[in-house]
Amino acid sequence: MTDSTILLIEDDPMIAEPLLFGLESEGFRVLHAAEGPEGLRLTRDAAPDLILLDVMLPGMDGFQVLRKIRQDSTAPVLMLTAREQEMDRVMGLESGADDYIVKPFSFRELLARVRANLRRANMNRAAAAPPQQIVIGPISIDIDAHLVRRNDALVDLTEKEFALLAALMTHAGRAVPRHQLLDMAWGEDWIGSPRTLDVHIRWLREKLETDPSHPQLILTVRGYGYRFATPDSTSL
Repeated sequence: MTDSTILLIEDDPMIAEPLLFGLESEGFRVLHAAEGPEGLRLTRDAAPDLILLDVMLPGMDGFQVLRKIRQDSTAPVLMLTAREQEMDRVMGLESGADDYIVKPFSFRELLARVRANLRRANMNRAAAAPPQQIVIGPISIDIDAHLVRRNDALVDLTEKEFALLAALMTHAGRAVPRHQLLDMAWGEDWIGSPRTLDVHIRWLREKLETDPSHPQLILTVRGYGYRFATPDSTSL
């Protein structure tokens, strides 16, 4: 099984439906958008690990969507197209695509390319050492010293609260799935109620938010998990 989230932006149901079924059968969490604007919203809100993008979309074509995706996301983008012209491939790659596959294609080939791009992205992330001190808005966290400050004032957190905040802030701007937060803060072998996560999120908000009932830092991503807001983020 895999924890990766894939966003498919494809308007043709004859292509989208078997791809959704096949990728979900392989253990991926798959989101689907039939138009460019919806795909951009899901890219922003769900922060997918990889995007499958059709070129021939209604209204906003795939090249336009890709350029907007690259303003906010570094996720690998694999373009799906019926065009075989070299200029189209060049345009896609120069616009920020990571890979290109021409229709018709076999699901096995697509799956191999998806996995290869995800492996490459994971290797690139692993090569970048995570920062030990992170400052976002009024909150700063020092991983090594195990200290958290809000506007330079120390904040007293429990061990689990600190681990949860560290997990959120090291992935700031990205939606982190509930199960991943539980694994990162409680360990993969932990057995208990998933509601424990929500309780600790509430406690964190009470210690960090100006108005815990209207959080601006730790945002809920409905049906998915939580996201630590970056300065240009908006509440969901």
